[in-house]
Amino acid sequence: MRARLPDESGYVVNAGARIYYEVHGSGQQTVLLLPTWAILDSRHWKMQVPFLARHYRVITFDPRGNGLSDRPKDPAAYADAVVTSDIRAILDATGTERAVLAGFCTGFIWALLFATTEPQRVTGIVAIAPTLPIPPADPWKQSEVSFDDVVDTAEGWAKENRHYWRRDWRGYVEFFMSQVATEPHSTKPYDDLVEWGIQTDADTMLRDADAPRQIADEAEATRLCRALTCPVLVIGGDQDKIVPPERARRIAELTSAELLVIGGGGHAPHVRYPVVVNHAIRDFANRLVPRPQKQIPWQASHGRRRRALWISSPIGLGHIQRDLAIARAVRRRVPDLEIHWWAQPPVTDVLAEKGEIIHPASAEMACESAHWESEAADHDLPAFYAFRRMDEIFCANYLLFDDVVRDTSYDLWVGDECWEIDYFLHENPERKIAPYVFMTDVIGFLPTDPEDAREAELCADYNADSIEKRERFPHLRDLSMFIGSFDELPDRSFGPGLPEIRSWSRRWFASVPYVLPFSPGAYRDRARLRRRLGYLQDQPLLVAAVGGTAAGASLLLLTCDAFARLRKQLPEARMLLVTGPRLDARLLPDTEGMDKRGYVPDLFEHLACADAAVVQGGLSTTMELVGAGRPFIYFPLARHWEQQYFVTHRLGYYRAGLRMDYATTSADDLAAAMRSALAQGGVGPSYRKVPRGGADSAAARIATLLAGR
Repeated sequence: MRARLPDESGYVVNAGARIYYEVHGSGQQTVLLLPTWAILDSRHWKMQVPFLARHYRVITFDPRGNGLSDRPKDPAAYADAVVTSDIRAILDATGTERAVLAGFCTGFIWALLFATTEPQRVTGIVAIAPTLPIPPADPWKQSEVSFDDVVDTAEGWAKENRHYWRRDWRGYVEFFMSQVATEPHSTKPYDDLVEWGIQTDADTMLRDADAPRQIADEAEATRLCRALTCPVLVIGGDQDKIVPPERARRIAELTSAELLVIGGGGHAPHVRYPVVVNHAIRDFANRLVPRPQKQIPWQASHGRRRRALWISSPIGLGHIQRDLAIARAVRRRVPDLEIHWWAQPPVTDVLAEKGEIIHPASAEMACESAHWESEAADHDLPAFYAFRRMDEIFCANYLLFDDVVRDTSYDLWVGDECWEIDYFLHENPERKIAPYVFMTDVIGFLPTDPEDAREAELCADYNADSIEKRERFPHLRDLSMFIGSFDELPDRSFGPGLPEIRSWSRRWFASVPYVLPFSPGAYRDRARLRRRLGYLQDQPLLVAAVGGTAAGASLLLLTCDAFARLRKQLPEARMLLVTGPRLDARLLPDTEGMDKRGYVPDLFEHLACADAAVVQGGLSTTMELVGAGRPFIYFPLARHWEQQYFVTHRLGYYRAGLRMDYATTSADDLAAAMRSALAQGGVGPSYRKVPRGGADSAAARIATLLAGR
């Protein structure tokens, strides 16, 4: 799922080809993100578009030969002069008089040609890993194999060969992109680059390779660079394996450009280091045409009150209940604390109901719940891969957060599984400007499919990256809290050659008891609770719930079928079916004895007075049932690493719940399990007790960071 959809899109026909373009955002300043050679489409700018579109009008277009643009059959259609004319056609079609041009690699060639022929239309140029026929030689040109030779070898840069391309285009793309994404822990950029590269084919790319080139030698390249009259920003990595870093420095000299060299950076720094690159582009563009002073319609309170920004995970509703419990406990210790919430729907609905202050910029975030739902089907959610495919959403939301905390001063940031904040802060530790608390109930990734060796490899790489960053920047988090005891973590390794999850977590996290949003002792009188909530005492009551996303729709359908069968044996049975705020209850079948509802405030009260429950494998709901001592059946989502391993292990630690598998459970099976669970309801199971005081313990640790501020 994309972080931002275009406000306008279409095609322009130029020189016999349809060229696809998109327009994002608005503003006086336009930034045109140019294509590079046809091996990539415009999606290589995906980390830039959402951020820049909040500040400027942004235009992208796919190159001839890739994406949604045409793939002409004549090599002449890929000539530099033709591609340069595509820039003019796109500017004309979008009504753009002038723009900042940003070009990656060969994209700089076309920016240079256009700016020297139509300087009045170019405000400035951003050149990322720019290339021109300037020494030193490209790596593939240092190979003994020429592009046109028929050779026996296919080792290394010998793949830069016409005949190899035709024989194994994917093999070439995989090799080439391995030389682009050279930085450690760059598996996602690499996979993206390969995916974009195989959208085209060898025949198309050979036409591109055979196209006439307008800049033939160093002398012409030097002349054009010196002829530029607009400001230029050059960005390059000092470990670029495609374009020698010395070339970027030489281009910067010839164009009198600002030069940003990214230490350790490879050929595509805008893909691998988007925060640094995006801020550099914004700062450069602002110096060219200063933007109007930003009007902030909402201001925090002034005076001596201390302020915290609290980031609550938008996935489901479980996190916000514990966050509110901890926040209340913090306020008891720091009465003058003003908390602003950084959250998305459906979490914001709960916060609004509680009268909390929601930062209005939260509404600009890319929706994370919708992404998770788009990845789920038939009670199956490949959660690790879904998490991995959120990279552009995470980047967009982090950069929005980064702007917000510079518009308003905060004394503290508190994040409940704020993965994007944590990742990008560790990537860019200089961006931290306040004490920072990170809370979580899961530590690390574990592969779920024994047949998928790639998943195991990627999980280990992600874990290794997190471990290395934590150890490299041990003080970036002022407080790391694991919600629960360390015995509630699986006793497994992060991956081959990596530490054990429990032992490593003991070193790097503080543990606080699991945080329940209620005191179990206050709900022991179930009869009284039933009267208050309107349930009859003599009717067996089941509650079914699947959390705050729509990922559990399949389980609810199975539950409806099973309950209809149960009613034939127990006509007096009743069920509260809670669909959550993102699933329309009307889409589920009506069954006699069943009350269907969407969002239910304080659902834990209904769980506490139920005879039994059927739930998904989410931690918050299952632990509320453990705390209330209620029998329950739970179905972990298939391929969901947290529910399959972490939640299941924790429930095993508490000796709680009956785990069932959706894929192998029939409606009759579930009906039988419901009847068995109802039989336990009167006495109640003997679970291990959840330790008390989790919220107070967490709050005491957080409050120390506000002392003296």
